[in-house]
Amino acid sequence: MLLGSELRKYREAKGISRSDAGHEIRGSESKISRMELGRVGFKPRDVQDLLKFYGVEDEELISTLVQLAKDTNKPGWWQQYGEALPDWFQAYVGLEEAATRIRVYEAQFVPGLLQTEEYARAVIAGGTPGADPNVEDRVAVRLRRQQRIEEEPGVKLWAILDETALRRPVGGVGIMARQLQRLIELCDYPNITLQVIPFSIGAHAAEAGSFTILRYPDFDLSDIVYLEQLTGSLCLDKRSDVDTYTMAMERLSVVAQPPSETRGILKGMIDEL
Repeated sequence: MLLGSELRKYREAKGISRSDAGHEIRGSESKISRMELGRVGFKPRDVQDLLKFYGVEDEELISTLVQLAKDTNKPGWWQQYGEALPDWFQAYVGLEEAATRIRVYEAQFVPGLLQTEEYARAVIAGGTPGADPNVEDRVAVRLRRQQRIEEEPGVKLWAILDETALRRPVGGVGIMARQLQRLIELCDYPNITLQVIPFSIGAHAAEAGSFTILRYPDFDLSDIVYLEQLTGSLCLDKRSDVDTYTMAMERLSVVAQPPSETRGILKGMIDEL
């Protein structure tokens, strides 16, 4: 999806039609469309030929995008979990794994990247009717996703949590206390920024619900806005959409309590349990 978005950007900048682009790589208009939507794999040679056809002369950029094309054909670690993860979420995990800047606003629960194992299990099981044999695999994936944040200082996470997400009782008092304590510990990570929006703020810039913004500065690619639904997800990369959510995130950061006060807020919540 990221690579397809970049190819579309360069094609449109030159005013080249999908039909002409397809002809350049001995393909069709529909093939270019599928490539730009991220619905097919990429041949590195096709990517190189298209970039040159689009007038891209920066050899370092071409090399980066060709390498990205090679990487898209490698299986991700999350694919071993098969049926435990729907295809649309597997696509998101791939996008998240490539991102080095992750911004999250969460209105309902503690974000998955910050959850303890027992909190994650309670959330996943609570959202699944009946006995779900995939719960443990989904928990394992969630914990594996957290490793990049905890082990790679270059990956930055900025999470803004609505007070509702922190006060919603999940799994009992003990689980909530340990989850809040874990958030306090994560405040010490230099690559993690946590803010809380108190009830007293009332209506704010994200009344439409939770969202995630993924950024890829190492690849000079467009940001992606991720919106999750019950049966699928949306990934937005249009400049106008990304700008709208980025502005909402910035407004949320202003109305939220400053990061320096997050520890005190969380400690107060633990005392109230």
